[in-house]
Amino acid sequence: MLEKYSFGTYVIVYNGQIYNTEELKENLLEHDFTINTHSDTEILLKSYIYYGKNVVNYLNGIFAFAIWDTSKNELFLARDHFGVKPLFYSLLDDTLIFGSEIKSLFKYPGVEKIVDKEGISELFGIGPAHTPGTTVFKNIFELKPAHLAVFNTSGFHIKRYWKLHSKEHTDSLGKTCEHLKYLLNDSITRQLVSDMPLCTFLSGGLDSSIITKFAADYYKSQGLPPLDTYSIDYVDNDKNFVKSDFQPNSDTFYVDFISKRLRN
Repeated sequence: MLEKYSFGTYVIVYNGQIYNTEELKENLLEHDFTINTHSDTEILLKSYIYYGKNVVNYLNGIFAFAIWDTSKNELFLARDHFGVKPLFYSLLDDTLIFGSEIKSLFKYPGVEKIVDKEGISELFGIGPAHTPGTTVFKNIFELKPAHLAVFNTSGFHIKRYWKLHSKEHTDSLGKTCEHLKYLLNDSITRQLVSDMPLCTFLSGGLDSSIITKFAADYYKSQGLPPLDTYSIDYVDNDKNFVKSDFQPNSDTFYVDFISKRLRN
């Protein structure tokens, strides 16, 4: 859902969650900004006012947003590093139409539902993968992950602000384990900030078990009640399970093991 917030000459529409909101908030307070809400939308907008277009280099999270600067008659758009949050757009004459869903663009007069031959071919041939920036409709595009855009009187300009680099791994096993532990802990605990109670879906697999472990440890360190976990099973699932070297036990075994070990 897009959230709207305005501040003087600036207006933002935003969908996502900023995980380093507290760090950004502290920086804003140090530079004489006033924070009026608990919303990361306000923090994002005021961070843009402070950092300008470089704000994308300070964000840790998932996001798609647009900020209108009335003093410059300029629109700034950005999408998160891996494109978790969608952002679609279409250019019609001198007008930019954008939204988090393609169907919202069709509400604007003149934006037509015309299937693109190459786009539909990709959908059936390699879907859900597709050429970044394209859609199945003609003249409707997506802002690619890790890209920003500026729309003003000089036109529509797109720029890539981040790129994943691959480097030779030279760390020792011990250093690698410590670094991986730090990254997992930092990534998972940052996402545990919520106005509502949280839980994990514990499937018995490696990924959900790791997430549950770090989340449960965080809850314990903060003096919070035990973390709730939810698992799904099916009638006669154990009867149809076939043991293998890859998976010697059923998912239920690992679900019970993790749940009892962490006392969730």
